[in-house]
Amino acid sequence: MRFITWNVNGLRACIQKGFWEFYKAVDADFFCIQETKMHSSQFTEPLDCYQYWNNAEKKGYSGTAIFTRHRPIQYRIVRDFDNEGRIIALEYTKFFLVNAYVPNSQKELARLDYRMNWENGLADFLLSLNKPVIYCGDLNVAHKEIDLKHPKANRFNAGFTEQERGKLTQLLDKCNLTDAYRYLYPDKADAYTWWSYMRNARANNAGWRIDYFLVSKQLQGGIRDVVIHSNVFGSDHCPVELNYTVPDAGNIGNSAPKLSFFF
Repeated sequence: MRFITWNVNGLRACIQKGFWEFYKAVDADFFCIQETKMHSSQFTEPLDCYQYWNNAEKKGYSGTAIFTRHRPIQYRIVRDFDNEGRIIALEYTKFFLVNAYVPNSQKELARLDYRMNWENGLADFLLSLNKPVIYCGDLNVAHKEIDLKHPKANRFNAGFTEQERGKLTQLLDKCNLTDAYRYLYPDKADAYTWWSYMRNARANNAGWRIDYFLVSKQLQGGIRDVVIHSNVFGSDHCPVELNYTVPDAGNIGNSAPKLSFFF
């Protein structure tokens, strides 16, 4: 099965820049979106699939969504401290799919403490699930030096601080997760998923790998490939694809009740 994660940096804007062309071409089983910047009620495109949204309380900000042809047993809307619509989870027979948009620590690390607390809540949520997890999204951190072009220059900048990198290490250990891309390509350099709009960063491939699939170690044997679609534009991020053999994922249950989880 094919999973996609993509921070679209505004779904309406991305639609004007080729979103549907990629969506149709990739024909994913699960298409996870971050930073929708719109409310689900504003989305009027006819889709032959199930749609699940977590809308930010603040209009035009944050937000996550999943489009899938596989009906879940249930879906969970996670309400964080400020109702920013950052986490949505779908439950299937053998696993949970969790889509997240992790807060950016911002300039001068103004939101670093907020982020650390938010990530503690995320870890608690993942641990509360009673099944293995496929966790994906914009995690807003380059984990290792290999994951960004200029590690020394960014050592104290948002997305590459010791605190943020350490928190991801802690999450991998605490929740028994594997970074699917590094599982297959431990030494592959110059593989990035986000580029600044400044200084021709994308043309020069001066980027960061901050969009991930993290898979429970019980499931890592099903990882077939992870593809970074760096040639797909439409956002400052590019889509990332996980090809995975999933047991019993398709069209299960007659309904998908919504449950809420708060932290």
